Amino acid sequence: MQMNETCAVITGGASGLGEATARLFAASGAKVTLLDRDTKRGPQVAAEIGGTFVETDVTSEDSVQNAMSAAVAAMGKINTAVNCAGIGTAEKTLGKNGPHSLEHYQRILNVNLVGSFNVARLAAAEMAKNDPTPDGQRGVIISTASVAAFDGQKGQVGYAASKGGIVSGTLPMARDLQREGIRVMAIAPGIFLTPMLMSLPEEVRDQLAQDVTNPKRLGDPSEYAALARFICECGYLNGEVIRIDGALRMQ
Repeated sequence: MQMNETCAVITGGASGLGEATARLFAASGAKVTLLDRDTKRGPQVAAEIGGTFVETDVTSEDSVQNAMSAAVAAMGKINTAVNCAGIGTAEKTLGKNGPHSLEHYQRILNVNLVGSFNVARLAAAEMAKNDPTPDGQRGVIISTASVAAFDGQKGQVGYAASKGGIVSGTLPMARDLQREGIRVMAIAPGIFLTPMLMSLPEEVRDQLAQDVTNPKRLGDPSEYAALARFICECGYLNGEVIRIDGALRMQ
């Protein structure tokens, strides 16, 4: 799929990895619709890149269905979905104040895992309506996992579980959607310089960078975006999770 043929919905598109992806896709000739809860930043980014913004709660069926309808109205179709919306607050299974909040755990899974699936399934329903390419392709879904799915840290039990679900669901979803000609991929980022990390003191960010094998720095969201673009363009990538982490292996 060439970028000038791409009609993409991108969750979490108002900031971080989602914003970087939206900007690169649009600059490369794609049509882009941003799905986000941020009604201040979202419309601003969309206006800057010539895209569309739809206020969206990824955990809500009605909200995402409305977003898909708005995206089709704006772009004519959907053939790409990139899931970047997520939360990553930390809490230990048993901490000083008692057991992990069940509500907190469910919230992390609901946004990161259920939300990604919600978007994927409804985007797939729209992609299935597309005319197939010569090799039978109608679209691609890219979800954001994390290195935490493989070596999560203390306090990440909920986050790691949510990202692990994305990892383990990638291949079966690709198999589910083979008849429709829809590819399914996941990206597992390491430590990236997103707004969440930017809030940390500089010395903490420097220490995190030293844990990366090579290069010893934090990932740039533009590198995630470049990988997402490559996945769109490389039609033989399917059912796989790609780590982008500078060979980081968390202890």
